[in-house]
Amino acid sequence: MRRIRITVSYDGTDFHGWQVQPGLATIQGALETVLGEMEGAPVHVEGSGRTDAGVHALAQVAAFSLANPIPVPNLRKAMNRVLPRDIRVLDVAEAAENFHPRFGAVAKTYEYRILRAEVCPPFDRRYVHHHPYPLEEAAMIAAAPLLEGEHDFSAFAASDERDELGHSKVRRIFSSTLERCGDRLIYRVRGSGFLKHMVRNIVGVLFEIGKGNLSADDLLARLRPACGIAAGPTAPARGLFLISVEY
Repeated sequence: MRRIRITVSYDGTDFHGWQVQPGLATIQGALETVLGEMEGAPVHVEGSGRTDAGVHALAQVAAFSLANPIPVPNLRKAMNRVLPRDIRVLDVAEAAENFHPRFGAVAKTYEYRILRAEVCPPFDRRYVHHHPYPLEEAAMIAAAPLLEGEHDFSAFAASDERDELGHSKVRRIFSSTLERCGDRLIYRVRGSGFLKHMVRNIVGVLFEIGKGNLSADDLLARLRPACGIAAGPTAPARGLFLISVEY
């Protein structure tokens, strides 16, 4: 069996997230269907993480084992020929037998895009969160770096079926920035790993700071272990992109 690593880009609008769900269109499901037809047997595709329904990816990393001897350039072409147009395999490479895209990752970068213009062009509507209303942007920009460092992000995580396993919710954020780029606010965060809805909940809190409902101290309070503050609010999925995964 060969271990294959792929880099995948996708528009998540019409999918129910990465993870396979019975009767629903998912990214993992689409990849496994295509590969299973090529292999003539079930193929399990493992991703670097489980993006939510409606979230996009510029460069998601995934891996699977395959007996088919097809050369990697031909494999990429064959997959793209039959995958939905919203999913494209950008790169295919042979990998070490023990390569795992999630456990081997050392950092991931996400970006959240907020359109501040009065009117959202129809061609942008699937890829930005349109918010033309007043915001104290300077307060939001100043608060974003407060997330950097190692913290317990329980107050930024949605409930997850894996919670019962008791895994730590401590993560290290290497950089956290919000900046104005033309008519957009761009939030970019690079970290060791991310919890369910974590980036969208961070953006939701930054929005509340911009609206004057929360302060920078309220954000810091959410980073204290066992703070007991419920996660949220959660920003819409359509503005979020997985930018890259590092190994």
